[in-house]
Amino acid sequence: MINLEKSFNIHDYIEIFLRRIWYVIIPFVVILIGAILYAYITPKSYLASTLILVTPQKVPEAFVRPTITSRIEDRLQSIGQEILSRTRLEQVISEFNLYQEEAKSLAPEEIVVLMRKNIEVKTRPKEGYFTISYIGKDPKTVTNVTNKLASLFIEENLKSREQQAQGTTEFLSIELEATRAKLEEQEKSVLQFKKQFMSELPEQRDANLKVLDQLQLLYQRIGESLRSANDRKLVIQKQISDTELMIASAPNMKNSFTSSFIPLKDPQEVQLEMLKNQLADLQTKYTEKHPDIVIVQKRIAELEAKIEKDKLGKKTEGPMTVSELSAPKTETKREKKDEKSELRLNPRYKEMESQLIATELEIERLREEEVKIKDQINKYRVRIENTPAREQAMAAISRDYQNTKEGYQTLLKKAQEAQQAENLERRQKGEQFRVIDPARIPEKPYKPDIQKIILAALLLGMGSGLGLAFLREQMDHSFRDPEDLEATFGFKVLTNIPKIEKKAA
Repeated sequence: MINLEKSFNIHDYIEIFLRRIWYVIIPFVVILIGAILYAYITPKSYLASTLILVTPQKVPEAFVRPTITSRIEDRLQSIGQEILSRTRLEQVISEFNLYQEEAKSLAPEEIVVLMRKNIEVKTRPKEGYFTISYIGKDPKTVTNVTNKLASLFIEENLKSREQQAQGTTEFLSIELEATRAKLEEQEKSVLQFKKQFMSELPEQRDANLKVLDQLQLLYQRIGESLRSANDRKLVIQKQISDTELMIASAPNMKNSFTSSFIPLKDPQEVQLEMLKNQLADLQTKYTEKHPDIVIVQKRIAELEAKIEKDKLGKKTEGPMTVSELSAPKTETKREKKDEKSELRLNPRYKEMESQLIATELEIERLREEEVKIKDQINKYRVRIENTPAREQAMAAISRDYQNTKEGYQTLLKKAQEAQQAENLERRQKGEQFRVIDPARIPEKPYKPDIQKIILAALLLGMGSGLGLAFLREQMDHSFRDPEDLEATFGFKVLTNIPKIEKKAA
């Protein structure tokens, strides 16, 4: 083409097309014939596919929770790797006698790789299904292989779910036994700790404090009783001493006052007066309901009743005469001994000695009780002082025990749920794969697609022809019109002689 700035219209394009028509027709025909030959010569491959639906478990998850919570695409990928393994594919190849021609020139591993390329698994997790496709040369064989792959996927899904549920149950059972042993060991530790420090535990603090208060109150009462007994002992000793002194200082009273008697003051009355004085002192400090006042009042009442009883018993006894109290100053030792013997035979003197002995025994008993109560008080004080340390140790042991117990309860619940899930999988009530659309024998080949090949050949042939014609036109430097001359030589064309063609006679 000489004039590159020339504008073309539809007539120019038609003229160019007609002038270069063979450049269009020849490539178009060649490409079309080649495509047709390729479509009919190339070995035909057939595609069979099956649709598998993922059905949810038949028991609501609110009642039985499944142990398999992974996504369907992850499980399909895992199952696919198992199914497309070399061992499984070799079994399928051997079962259906696949790739016999390829086996002559390819190794078994290469045949397995070739079969993997012909298998396609498409997942649709949102829709809840997936498809399995297989490409082969024989339509019937392709269909059988596809259905076999679908059954392998279903079987492997059931097997993997059951194995996973069983493995979960076994794992939880082992963990549950280990936790149970640990819990029993900690229970023994807690029990041993409680036995060892039974009286020093935190829950015994209030009881220990209450017992300590009671022991202190009892210790105070025993102290008061001991002081009262000591006072009573002093009174009795003083009365005995006064009686002996009176007899010793008045030896002649025996003969001159044989019919008279010496009134002696009863020790119980002296003790009664002391108790009344003590009661008056306590009433100035406490109310009438105070335990100390109540105890003193009770002792006063008991002592008054005893004194009244003693008075009634002594009405029949004779009065103590002065003759019975002989003075030892003017008598010999033998007479003193006789007088002392007679004095001890006197009922009143004998009673005072008996009261003294009884008081001394009571004092000894009260002192022993005081020592025992003091030891008990010290014992309970030690218990109360040790309670914080025992509480801290018990808290640490109880915390570990409580954590282990909670973990055991959690594991027990999970183990029960895992057992239910395992039973669910064994009875095939869990999530399953179900074939909705089984593979059918394909009626037309999947490869090559003759319609697509012919259409592509038409487009490629037309494009190649037009491109070749355009290229040939661009390389042509012939003069086709006056504009080409003017553009080449720069002269103005005056006239144009049209082409004269002969008409048929």
